[in-house]
Amino acid sequence: MSEQANPFETLQSQIDEAANHLEIGDDVIERLKHPERVLETNLTIERDDGDLERFKAFRSQFNGDRGPYKGGIRYHPAVSRDEVKALSGWMVYKCAVVDIPYGGGKGGIVVDPSEYSESELERLTRAFATELRPLIGEDRDIPAPDVNTGQREMNWIKDTYETLENTTEPGVITGKNIASGGSEGRVEATGRSTVIAAREAFDYLDKDLEGATVAVQGYGNAGWIAAKLIDEMGATVVAVSDSSGGIYDPDGFDPAAAKQHKNETGSVVGFPGSDEEITNEDLLTLDVDLLIPAALENAIDGDLAREVEADVISEAANGPLTPEADQVLEDEDVFVVPDILANAGGVTVSYFEWVQNRQRFYWSEEKVNTELEEHIVEAFDSLVETIEAHDLDNPRTAAYVVAIQRVADAFEEAGSFP
Repeated sequence: MSEQANPFETLQSQIDEAANHLEIGDDVIERLKHPERVLETNLTIERDDGDLERFKAFRSQFNGDRGPYKGGIRYHPAVSRDEVKALSGWMVYKCAVVDIPYGGGKGGIVVDPSEYSESELERLTRAFATELRPLIGEDRDIPAPDVNTGQREMNWIKDTYETLENTTEPGVITGKNIASGGSEGRVEATGRSTVIAAREAFDYLDKDLEGATVAVQGYGNAGWIAAKLIDEMGATVVAVSDSSGGIYDPDGFDPAAAKQHKNETGSVVGFPGSDEEITNEDLLTLDVDLLIPAALENAIDGDLAREVEADVISEAANGPLTPEADQVLEDEDVFVVPDILANAGGVTVSYFEWVQNRQRFYWSEEKVNTELEEHIVEAFDSLVETIEAHDLDNPRTAAYVVAIQRVADAFEEAGSFP
């Protein structure tokens, strides 16, 4: 990649672009471009061999005007202060665009979890939960899974918090397993919203999803679920990739079989049901109807965007396009369903989980999926209305216009204290 955009600067540029279409004071916009607070902490745990090791960790609480802070915790070597600030900001506007009553937060630990045992990861997670204890709570800040974390880590955080607080509070965290108060439909939620949003985009553009060719970059939970669900909708998955590389077959292949191969070997590379092996950059520039970037941010920079041949992009990842790439694709009339709408299924079903935890009354998977679809379709309809009302060419800008207006309204209606 020739360009590595700072994610926090990317977020701020997106807000600035949307602000050009809003009648909101510069002072309010400036406030909405910065986190309210950021925790930076050092965690020290004992390794299995008895040695001590230190890890840097962060939690950013970006904005709470519309409700408690909400956002995941990721374990990755590239976690940084600016990254969690950006991700927490994207969460604010993601929650606003799908109109759920949350603010935005995000956290992370600078660690490669593949290099540590389960017991070491448990000690690390519980150490972080202890540091987060004064900040989190079902009415304050509700973490969730993100990159390299899942139900296991959320269960550890919940148990640590409840033990230290001597209480039962399942709503302190979402993304738990069912036995610990999790919600049906949560595991598939991000991939599901990505394909619902893509389906709505195809309908809006008067394109036929049946038989459409699809490439998916990133074959973790969101990517593989998106591939499976889009295949069930009648599209043809022709390429998928992970960090080791990708596979391609112009005639399509079974995404579930590719996932099984990845489970068995650690990568989709070498899957016998594909025609050839390709790189991640090759995948991103394939001539397909739909591209789903489902890995990390900055996957497509300005140079690579000039080679993108997809007609529609639905962003399962957070911030997969740099601002320059966004401009290139807008100029090329590629319809990009922005991350704050496309991948909002995760936080939407997390909201459903939180509601169920508060009520101690749990929903069926069918109800969860029905409610999720309604939220995503309504959010897409608002996006389209804004595109047409403001004569916008960029769906991302339209999404931020919707979201920023909602957050600004909440702030201004609350008044100023002190």
